[in-house]
Order: sequence, then structure tokens, then C-alpha cells
Amino acid sequence: MTEKHGNLSIDSDNLFPIIKKWLYSDHDIFYRELISNGCDAITKLKKLDMMGEYSLPADYKGKIQVLVNPEEKTIKIIDNGLGMTADEVEEYISRIAFSGATDFIEKYKDKSNDDQIIGHFGLGFYSAFMVADEVTIDTLSYKEGATPVHWSCDGGTEYDMEDGDMDNVGTEITLYLNEDCLEFANEYRAREVISKYCSFMPTEIYLAKENAPEEYEEIDKEDKKDTDIVVEEIHEDAKTDEKENDKGEKEIVEVSPAKDKLKIVKRPVPLNDTTPLWTKNPNECTDDDYKDFYRKVFLDYKEPLFWIHLNMDYPFNLKGILYFPKINTEYDSIEGTIKLYNNQVFIADNIKEVIPEFLMLLKGVIDCPDLPLNVSRSALQNDGFVKKISEYITKKVADKLIGMCKTEKESYEKYWDDISPFIKFGCLKDEKFCDKMNDYILFKDINDKYQTLPELLAPVEDSDSKEADSKETDSKEADDKTPDSAETTDENKEPEKNTVYYVTDTVQQGQYIKLFKEQGMNAVILDHNIDTSFITQLEQRNEHYKFMRIDADVTDSLKSDDDTDLTEASASLSEVFKKALNNDKLTVKVESLKNADIASVLTLSEQGRRMQDMMKMYSMGGMGGMDPSMFAADQTLTLNANNTLVKYILENKDSDNVPMFAEQLYDLAMLSNQPLGVDQMTKFVKRSNDIMIALTQK
Repeated sequence: MTEKHGNLSIDSDNLFPIIKKWLYSDHDIFYRELISNGCDAITKLKKLDMMGEYSLPADYKGKIQVLVNPEEKTIKIIDNGLGMTADEVEEYISRIAFSGATDFIEKYKDKSNDDQIIGHFGLGFYSAFMVADEVTIDTLSYKEGATPVHWSCDGGTEYDMEDGDMDNVGTEITLYLNEDCLEFANEYRAREVISKYCSFMPTEIYLAKENAPEEYEEIDKEDKKDTDIVVEEIHEDAKTDEKENDKGEKEIVEVSPAKDKLKIVKRPVPLNDTTPLWTKNPNECTDDDYKDFYRKVFLDYKEPLFWIHLNMDYPFNLKGILYFPKINTEYDSIEGTIKLYNNQVFIADNIKEVIPEFLMLLKGVIDCPDLPLNVSRSALQNDGFVKKISEYITKKVADKLIGMCKTEKESYEKYWDDISPFIKFGCLKDEKFCDKMNDYILFKDINDKYQTLPELLAPVEDSDSKEADSKETDSKEADDKTPDSAETTDENKEPEKNTVYYVTDTVQQGQYIKLFKEQGMNAVILDHNIDTSFITQLEQRNEHYKFMRIDADVTDSLKSDDDTDLTEASASLSEVFKKALNNDKLTVKVESLKNADIASVLTLSEQGRRMQDMMKMYSMGGMGGMDPSMFAADQTLTLNANNTLVKYILENKDSDNVPMFAEQLYDLAMLSNQPLGVDQMTKFVKRSNDIMIALTQK
């Protein structure tokens, strides 16, 4: 074959069917695209008037009319914007992907830009062919002496254009629906779709059924507007009623005064709110405004906890409102809804490129005209700019939470139980968010107080600091003599960690909580599924403290100052309990606890228990043949040498009742730690009954 060089050719006969079928994933989106085009036409006309290139009538009011006709199987979308000349129809409609919006922006880029132009790509009009067999355009340009134009296309690659008969400036697009898409000519379906995509477009949108009978309403005469069409004047006489006065006498009382009313043609009501709350300055908005907007947009009648109003002009334009909803994690889905808009045009819910994953728990709206959308205006192009938007949103959320913690601590504490899963998830997913929030994470303690980590650690750190200062003073002379040695020791020595004790179940671990409270000790409550991962991450990022569950060890402060050597007792009782329980792996210790009423305490190693918790969370038990028991937490049974029952067992090791007592003490200790298994609980109940029966026989 002879070498050949040429240009790729694109055949419109093949391209147009692809555009019609694949341009948008949802066919109902044609409403959004055609109404957006109408909004742009009106915005452009207003700009031309503002710049002195056109004079609008004094009573001009931009609006979009949508007329559905299920009998004729048509939809009309009419705007009173700037219209088009024949040359403009040829340029912007007949040539695919030439955007009139882009051309207009380029021409007037140095002029005032208060009102945003929505369109960018020039393909929106062709979405009409996804649902229509034929589309016609009737348009009249604002330009002086312009001739109306009629354009039609039957869905192929050919079109017809001729002089039209339109006599008002603007554009009317008529869609002759195909049989598969007749639903869109239904008034209720049309209302649903327009509400979905166009609820906040900047121009009023009106929907009506074509040729529907006239509807009327009654108003007070003083409420009449110049635009009202009066059908009938109505006089209502005063209404009276017979009532008993203070003297017990009956008299006629006027309960409603005479009224003059008007019967008028029903006023059209726009489907959209042209100035949504996020477009306003936060200073102009009341709490009720925010709550009403939340109910309207999300159909959620539970009040949000609080909200953040985003309002940024530089280095990019972004506005929005993020709501923190009250989450019932037991029953509700914890995924929120964040609606993304571009120039008040709905794009999609929960676009992960813009909204950080952890913010998906929230509900809200974000409007960013600068978003780099693809040609179908339904997805984002990959752009570093999007990452900056995401980081800005994260920063504003963190700033709001930190500000609340500093200046509205009482409210922050009130909301904490509801928002803590969101914040902890955010810390796990976003390092920058975690760094900012580190000192503003609240921990509820066993005394129902909320404290931050710095507050929890402050007393310990003060004590350590004093001790360190004392040691430094005592050994200053020695340090001066051997500086190199001291320096080496400090470098190799691991930093001492303060322990933060925590509780995962206040009922199950009640015995341990009682012990702590008796000794004036504190622990925090971490009872959410996310807490195991969360505290592990905190420990990795903060080397000066560690978390330990309240039942992970018997601390020295719970032990008495008795110096009695309990080594022999530990060895003796260890043998008794291991034999009675048939468990050689169990570690048994004897300690003198301050509270003599407590006979036994079971502790589980922190590391082993956390590993088990993580496996349960991520369902590792059923993966790869891995057995959760491989990571079983090491158990230590601590027996209280000051308890009467423990003393009895120690002194009567060979008694027939000792194995039963040993099993009972172990199960009682286990019950204060975690639920018993089915078989274990059955045996415990039977054994408890046997003990009570034995007591009655003495």
C-alpha cells in the first residue's frame, strides 16, 4: 500500500444520533437545558439594557413559560429574552457545539458581570431531540428591524428555516414528543422535573397546561394589582351572631365586617425561587429563614442542629449552606445530601470530587459558577481547581466548629453527641481537618462533663512538669559532669505517655466506673463504632498520650497500700481457678484492692481487644479463612485479697464448693466486662440457683 497522509473526517450523519442518545444520561434533563437557555437569553437582554445598547419597556419582567399539551403531545418553552436573527440561528443552532453564551461572554467580558450566564457549550438545545421527533423554533431578535424566524428539524441532519410570524421579542421552542416520552407533557410530571432541576434558576418559571379552562380566585379589593384581570366585583355583607353579654342578656354582635372582594383570573405562581437563601448575605438571614429553607429543600421536618453559610468571592466564586442534621444512627441512614449547583442550575447530588467524603453526612447546597463541568454539564472535568474548592469547604467547616468550641461551648457540648460521628469520620479521612480539630474534639466523661484533650491531660501534664523540674534541679550537677551521656540517654528514651481511660458501655462496665469514681479517677465514654479506629489514629498522631479501656488493667490507685507479699497466694489461687475453669491460658493475680466488697475483676489486654474490635468492624472474621480467636485479648483475673469470699477460697482450697465459687467469681467478673455466651449464661443461671438452694438448706 502506498503511504498516505490525510485528515480525519467527522460525518454529521453519524455524529448527531450519538449526541441525541448519549449527550445526557437522563432524558428528563432537556427541561433544564432549554429553560437554562431561556434564562440566558433574558440575562443577556438585561445586560444590553444596562449597557445602553437596548431599552427595555418600563414594565418588562423576564419570565419563562412552559406550556404542556398532552392531547397534542407537545411542549412549548417560551422566553422573552433577546431572541435571534436568522444569522444567529444559523450560527448558534444549526452549527453543533457553537455556544452563544461563550460568544456573548467573550464580547462583553470587560463589561459589568453581576449576572452570570449559565450556558457554556452550545449543546444544550440538542437535548430536545432525546425526547422529540421534531423541534421547531420561533424567534424574534431585539435588534431594530429584525425579521422573525421559523426553524424546524425532524431529528435528522437537515433543517428548514424561513421567515416566521412571531411578534414579540423572544424565543418559543416547540417539542413534538416521540411516543416513548409522552410522560413529559403531563403537567404533574413536568412540574416534578422542573422542580428538580430549576427550583432556583434566576428567572421566574411558570408552568401551565395549554388550553386548560381558566381558573379564578377571590381577593380583597385593596389587594388588587395592576396586572390582575377582574372578572367580577363581590360585596359581602357583615356577618352577625347572637351572643350573651356580661349581664346575661342576649344581643346581636358583628363577627365579621362587610367586605368588598374581587373575583380575578388566578394569578400564576412561579415554580422557582429566583433568590435562594445562599445568594443572600448571611447578615440578612434569620434562623427561621435557614430552617424554612432546610425544610423546603430536603423535606426534613426535624430541625437541623446548626448550619454554615459559605460566601466566597476570591480566589473563586462559591456560595452555599451546609446543615448539620440530627442523626439517629440507630434508624436513619447516615448519608446526607449535598446538592451542587452551577449558577443556580442543579447539577447533581453528592459529587465526591467537590464534597469531601466525610461531609456527605451533612445536608446542604453549594453553588460554584467556576466549576469546570463537562459538555453535558452533569459531571466535573478533572481539575486541580476542584481540589481547592474541596479544601476550602473543609476549612470552613473546621473553622465553624472551632469557633463554636471557643465562643459557644455550651451549644457545642449540646450538639456534640450528634455531630461527633461526623467529626471523627472527618478526622480519619482528612489529615488537615484532623490537625485543625485535634484540640477541639470533645470527650464526655463518666461524670457527664465534656472536655477537650488538652483539658483532660492538663492536670497530668502539670504534675509531670513539676516532677521533671524537680528532677532537673536535683541532678543538675550530675548533668554538668556528664553531658554527653545524659544527651544520649534522652535521645534513646521513649517519651512518657499519659493514659486516657475510656468506657465503651456504661452499663456493662459499671463496676469499673464505680471503682474509678471511688478513687477520684476519671474516664471518657467512647461508645460509637468508629471510636476504635478514631483513638488509634489519635495515638499515632500524638505521641504524648495513649488510650486504655477502663477494664484493661487494675491501676495502682485502686490498690491498697498493704505491703503483704501475695506471690504465694497468687500461685495457689491460680492453680485452683485454672483447674476449676479448665483454662490454662487464664492469668490469675491476687491484689489487695481498696474496695473489699469487690471479689474479682477481669481485665483484657488493650491491644488484643482492639484487634478484635477492628476485625468485627471490617468483617475480617469471614475473610481469607482468618479466625477472630487468633486475636483473642489476653484475660487477667484479679482476685481481691481483702474480700471475704476470696479469703475463704484461699483458706479452703480443698472444699467441695470451691470449684463452684471459682466459676461463679469468674462469670461475675466477666459480666462486668462483656455479655456471657449462651452456654455460659445457662450454666451461670443454674449455678446461681444451686447456690441459693444450698443457702436455704443451712
